[in-house]
Amino acid sequence: MNETVELRRSWRSSIASIGVKHMRETSKEVRRNRFIGYTFLLPNIIGFLLFICFPVGASFLMSFTEWNGFGDIQFTGLSNYVRLWSDETFRISLLNSLIMTGVSVPVTLLLAILAAVALNKGLRGIKIFRTAIFLPHITATIAVAVVWQLLYNPTMGPINGMLRSLGVDHPPTWLASTHWALISVIIVSIWHSIGYYMVLYLAGLQGIPKDLYEAAEIDGAGKVSQFRKITVPMLSPVIFFTIIMGIINSFKVFDLVFVLTKGGPGRSTHMLVYDIYYTAFQRFEYGYASAMAYVLFAIILVITLIQFRGQKRWVNYS
Repeated sequence: MNETVELRRSWRSSIASIGVKHMRETSKEVRRNRFIGYTFLLPNIIGFLLFICFPVGASFLMSFTEWNGFGDIQFTGLSNYVRLWSDETFRISLLNSLIMTGVSVPVTLLLAILAAVALNKGLRGIKIFRTAIFLPHITATIAVAVVWQLLYNPTMGPINGMLRSLGVDHPPTWLASTHWALISVIIVSIWHSIGYYMVLYLAGLQGIPKDLYEAAEIDGAGKVSQFRKITVPMLSPVIFFTIIMGIINSFKVFDLVFVLTKGGPGRSTHMLVYDIYYTAFQRFEYGYASAMAYVLFAIILVITLIQFRGQKRWVNYS
């Protein structure tokens, strides 16, 4: 009897020692794998800290200073933010950016979703049309702007040439007109962006079960009713994402304006990002430009938060 008890005790101690040893080895392996993982992440972490976190923090501190890039940095408190309220150029830039967003985003998304619905077919050669619509988005923005400059040329451009052939005696001067310049930039922006959002909507459409449309047809629902009752609700998460991205991208527009108009004629196409660039690198007011940048950030943040609060009413994730 005593021998049996002793044998059981020895087995238990052996099993316990083996378990402790296994746990130690497992813990060492986990720490080793974690170290290897962080080693692979380290270059990206360093790059993120150096090229994103540090500049963003430095820009925020700079927004409370006055500095031209060469002399001493002078702390001015909230004077840069107070100055924005009386800056007419900033108000015009903000208004132009709001107009750009209010026009380009809904028109772009509407055309993109209609194009996606039209091209969501299994027809022969349909990929050619998808590629043709998506191609402007992957084309360099500078190249797009240069081509549209030629198209908008008031004397030799093909757009005005076509309008004259249709009987329009005095076609718009487009980029040279204070009334038409902003509209011209919006048209280019819409044309350049449709393909990107169309691809997103196509991906969403192909994830909608076909059974829903078949059941709707059996119940007698037409194409318009199917689009309104099935397509739009099922695409609501994609629509929500594209609205956010569209607003952010429209507020960030710079390269089109820089190449097409340089903010002119006058200040008719001055956008917030272009105004930030002009203030920082033409007038060398880095502190004031940083304050502009953070006001732009605040505007986008508020709009995005409002959208996230409102998504619960119309976005369907089920």
